[in-house]
Amino acid sequence: MLNTPDNDEQLTRILKRVRRIELITRGMVKETLGGQYHSRFKGQGIEFDDFREYQAGDDVRFLDWNVTARMNEPFVRKYIEERELTVMIVVDVSGSGDYGSQEDSKRERAAEVAAVFAFSAVQNQDKVGLILVSDRIEHYLPARKGSPHALRILRDILTIRPKSAKTDLAPALDLAIERIAHRALVVVVSDFLTPNANWEHNLRAVAAKHDVVAAQISDPREWELPKVGRICLQDPETGEQFVVNTSHPGVRQQYAQAVGERQDGLMRMLRKNGVERIDVRLDDDYAPAMKAYFRARRRRKR
Repeated sequence: MLNTPDNDEQLTRILKRVRRIELITRGMVKETLGGQYHSRFKGQGIEFDDFREYQAGDDVRFLDWNVTARMNEPFVRKYIEERELTVMIVVDVSGSGDYGSQEDSKRERAAEVAAVFAFSAVQNQDKVGLILVSDRIEHYLPARKGSPHALRILRDILTIRPKSAKTDLAPALDLAIERIAHRALVVVVSDFLTPNANWEHNLRAVAAKHDVVAAQISDPREWELPKVGRICLQDPETGEQFVVNTSHPGVRQQYAQAVGERQDGLMRMLRKNGVERIDVRLDDDYAPAMKAYFRARRRRKR
């Protein structure tokens, strides 16, 4: 359910946040990412249109030898260039996204990452849609073009009031398969604090049909326990509480090992299914990670 601000102060705060993110991400797209986005995801289409005579500079791979033999002149196959791309942004809005030990919460940083892709799509005349997911579909916005639509995506991420605090990415991935007819870019923005087994087969199905990118949002406090004595921790998705003695080195070591193993498992699963990962940390500038991702994909495409 989307939250309708019920007072002027709340509405003003949300609009300021939307405007700030819009300015940050539009500038990044225009100055550094726009061309890289275009070169990564655009290209020669695959829809056959007609034949025409060969001209100097044409790619010889498109020569049609049957027509060439009949006409006694070299002819090439002409294709309709597919310029339009659908970008579907999946954002995890479960309870763990409300956490943040830095200035921003993971939800707010997820909104920024989503905005980068949304405004990149707008700049290149592509459609962009949104799926907000907890362990169920919380909100679905069909793909459309234009800046007002991109701004609505940003607003919806920031104002959603999820019905559930739990995480399961499977429903969103299934919806992406169901609603996107042609090859698309599916961007999954999440902290991925959910068992891989619950959604790996759904991810595999999406990756077989579309390009998939995983933007992992993480907070530095989630990687290691601080040495501060006994503390009470609460799971934001289940509400379960438990006391941990962080002064004990064995406890901190065990925690770090568990976090490392979970991350290694996620990395292996993404690689196995051909999904690339963008590392987005709350204590670091995410722009270099975004640029590195686009550069790497462009190099591999070449």
